[in-house]
Amino acid sequence: MGRQTAVPLAVPQSWQDVLAGQTREPYFAQLESFLAAERAAHQVFPPEPEVFAALEATAYRDVRVVLLGQDPYHDEGQAHGMCFSVRPGVKAPPSLRNMFKELREDLGCEVPAHGYLGAWAAQGVLLLNTVLTVRAHEAASHKGRGWEQFTDAVIRAVVERPDPAVFVLWGAHAKKKSALIDPVRHRVIQGAHPSPLSARLFFGSRPYSKVNAALEELGYAPIDWQLPALATP
Repeated sequence: MGRQTAVPLAVPQSWQDVLAGQTREPYFAQLESFLAAERAAHQVFPPEPEVFAALEATAYRDVRVVLLGQDPYHDEGQAHGMCFSVRPGVKAPPSLRNMFKELREDLGCEVPAHGYLGAWAAQGVLLLNTVLTVRAHEAASHKGRGWEQFTDAVIRAVVERPDPAVFVLWGAHAKKKSALIDPVRHRVIQGAHPSPLSARLFFGSRPYSKVNAALEELGYAPIDWQLPALATP
């Protein structure tokens, strides 16, 4: 492929003020250059317009829940910028299927025929991965390139708002982020990751009802976790 120059990463408008300091940092320019080189030489997920899809889908002022993922899906057509979610028409990966199984046991929600979590994002669930891009078929290939510093800043921005939030930390990687969160003002729900490797510990943890109880404790309406059926063309 031909040589590419770095393409500026456009932070969605509602997050621009609280993240402006990050986009002016040297690491962010280096991250942009790294991504331009990666996209010139390799297939990278998600597509460039969807890198900040989670921030686009849930405005800064609207965040009520932060559900923290790690790496985007790295197989063809899966990642679209929101953790655990896949676009309509894409088969739900194993972790997401386990999430749906637990949701059925926890709240009696029907398992949807799709894996698109946009309805959660629209209710204030920020579906944030800690690393926002990945080289195709190479898990964790963009780890340690600067995304962690940026997404830590996203977490801190939510922590520092006047309005509290509920943070959902599944697995050892996500649990490390608890150091960024004030547990007095906010609510932190920790548990096993829904991956098949730890699903036996995830099942029965009832995270969705715990989130709703925490939201009500904070004075918010609960999340309607039942994903709606999607209109067919």
